[in-house]
Amino acid sequence: MSKLQAQGLHHVTMMGADRQTSIDFWEGVLGMPFLFEQPNLDSPGEGHLYFDPGDGRLITIFTSEDRKPDGRARRPEPGEMHHVAFAVSQSMYSQLVERLDANGIKHSGEKDRGFMNSIYFRDPLGMLIELASYRFEPPAGFTHSDVLHEAHKIRVERGDMAIADPHLADAIEVLSARRPTLSG
Repeated sequence: MSKLQAQGLHHVTMMGADRQTSIDFWEGVLGMPFLFEQPNLDSPGEGHLYFDPGDGRLITIFTSEDRKPDGRARRPEPGEMHHVAFAVSQSMYSQLVERLDANGIKHSGEKDRGFMNSIYFRDPLGMLIELASYRFEPPAGFTHSDVLHEAHKIRVERGDMAIADPHLADAIEVLSARRPTLSG
């Protein structure tokens, strides 16, 4: 076989503001524990901060004391990242608007994405951040990706534009039926 085989996202590194602004945002606002720091080994004048986004993987931020926050939206060029999305529970999602408002962070308000709910806002340097919550739990032994793949097939078969609750419910039923049972 000649394909490379990825086994999951290892980390994402983003350009941050100065050290304290970056810590205040990634740990103070988003609640990601600040794990450690070291110099950016490719550019020793920059800092390299490491945060845990909640799944034990890493989000890393390059910092520089001469990058100050301005919060201006930037339109990404082709080939650049549009936004980064982080998972939150439904119980946290229900509090996002209130918590973002309490922190004085402008946001998009709630967005219904059919299979998930989302809220968008910008980091101190203007990068778009999404907090998303799936509206379903996969059956035991399956992943969110498994359910979405099956829901997509159902959606296409029905000629619907986007995945919605009926597709998810039917996908979960299809996947659940694949589990072994003694009754048949």
